[in-house]
Amino acid sequence: MPHLLPQPLLLDQPDRSQAVARLNRHGYALLSTAALTGLTGTDREALNALHAAWNTLPPDPHLKDGGRYRYRRHGSYIQTAHDLTHVPHRAHWQPTTYNALHGGMLRWFEPLETALSASPNFLALIGRLGEVFAAAKGEDLDHSPWFIEVHPFRIDTTDGVGRPTPEGAHRDGVDYVAVLLAGRQGIRGGESRVFDAEGPLGVRFTLTEPWSALLIDDQRVIHESTPIQPEALNTSTSHRDTLVITYRQHGFQDPPRV
Repeated sequence: MPHLLPQPLLLDQPDRSQAVARLNRHGYALLSTAALTGLTGTDREALNALHAAWNTLPPDPHLKDGGRYRYRRHGSYIQTAHDLTHVPHRAHWQPTTYNALHGGMLRWFEPLETALSASPNFLALIGRLGEVFAAAKGEDLDHSPWFIEVHPFRIDTTDGVGRPTPEGAHRDGVDYVAVLLAGRQGIRGGESRVFDAEGPLGVRFTLTEPWSALLIDDQRVIHESTPIQPEALNTSTSHRDTLVITYRQHGFQDPPRV
C-alpha cells in the first residue's frame, strides 16, 4: 500500500450523474452533506433528528478481540423499482474470504428500532442511494432488486481506543456500500482509507461533517477506517457514529447450504 495517499475530490452538489460517473471511474464517490441530502430528498435537520437512535444502540456481543467499544443494530430490506420492503429480522453473515475476523459465523444483532426503520427520511436515504447504485450498475431494479443490510454503529473509546474496522482493510462481499457519518464527538482519528483492490492506488480522508458520505463499489476497492482515540481524558462521551448500508444483487449473504 502507498506511504502517502492523496485526498479525493469532494462532490458538493446533488448531481446524480456525477456521483455515478465517479463511482464508475474511481470505484468510490465522496459526498458532502449538501450532495447527500440533495440526492436523497432529505434535509440536515430531519437527518439530525434520526441521530437520537444511536444513543440506544446495544453492545456488539460478537467482538473477537475482547473489546467493548462497538454498539450496533441490524436491519434488512429488499428494493425494487417501486417498493422498499423491510424484511423479517435475520442474522448477519459474511464468509471468511471477506471478513477473516468475524466471518463464517451467524451474528444476531438487535433489530432496528421502529422509530428509525420506518422513518420516511431513513427510508429515503436507503431508497435513493439504491437508485444511484442501480444507475452505476446499469441495471433495472425490477429485474435486479437490491438486497440491503443496514448497520448503525457507534464506536467509543471506553477501552482507550475504538476500532471502526477491527478486521482491517476489507471488502464486504456485496455490490455497493454507503458509509454515512451520523456524528463524531471528542475524538481524533477515524480516517477513512480506500484502496484499489487490484493495485497500490488509494486515497485517505476524514469524514467530519455530519451526514457526509462515502459511496463504494465493493467489487473494485477495499476500505478501512483507522482507530479513534479521545481528544481529552474524559473517554465516556467520545465516539464516532456511522450508518453503513450495503447493497447486493441475487440475495442476501447466507451460509452455504450443506
